[in-house]
Amino acid sequence: MSFKTILAVVGEHGANADIAKAIELTIESDAHLSIMVIGTALQPITSDYPVATAWLEQRQEEIKALVNVKTAAEALCSQNAISFDIDHFYDDNFILQSNIGVRAMYADLVILGNSVRRERGLRRLVVSAAAFDARTPILLIPSNGNITFPPKNVLLAWNSRAESATAAKDALDILKRADAVHVVLVDPDGAYFKNGGEPGADVAAFLSRHGIKVVVEQLASGGRATEDILTQHALETGCDMIVMGAYGHSRLHERIFGGVTATLLESSDFPIFMAR
Repeated sequence: MSFKTILAVVGEHGANADIAKAIELTIESDAHLSIMVIGTALQPITSDYPVATAWLEQRQEEIKALVNVKTAAEALCSQNAISFDIDHFYDDNFILQSNIGVRAMYADLVILGNSVRRERGLRRLVVSAAAFDARTPILLIPSNGNITFPPKNVLLAWNSRAESATAAKDALDILKRADAVHVVLVDPDGAYFKNGGEPGADVAAFLSRHGIKVVVEQLASGGRATEDILTQHALETGCDMIVMGAYGHSRLHERIFGGVTATLLESSDFPIFMAR
């Protein structure tokens, strides 16, 4: 696989399961694993001395919890004899996002497990840093932790936009090793500047030149949400992973209105490879 540096970003709660899964993927890819243990710092309180003391004590407890996660991760990585480095970060959102973005620039893949996905604030930080700032692809580990890597049956969500093309290109090594890739379009538009006269034919030809086994499938939503269509079809076709572009709209638009990406980030039980 072409993923030679994998960045796993984990939070305090449930980090051990995420780290174990990251180690498995690192071994499969013969890669270096970089782990960031993150926590959002408490804002200082200065109204009076007792409150300030309580704030300091809670801050120290939260830092200690992150250090404990780091120590456990170091032991687990050492036991598996992999190449790794680990840091912990406890700071405000802006600095955390900056640190994650810098580290993600030097990674081939960012792994996001349940310890971060379950916390909305951390989830947004990591996705913003990786997808928008560093433009590094993200692999979402499902809540049950089950993932086949490399997957044998993949659903590629396609809408003829740059984000989808970026995801397909970033996932080429994954798609090449799959037995089948389902290129799925929901409510395709045959207009020239939309999906073209034969929706999905262009990307199918591109992928086929790489030796990828492609099936194009056009689905009608019937008024249902796109994310529901994608996950249901992935279940019906026995897919191991969904590959998709992240945030087709602006970041501001997505923060206000949500969107397919936001919904899948929060609730999907499928492994999802996304890029922007």
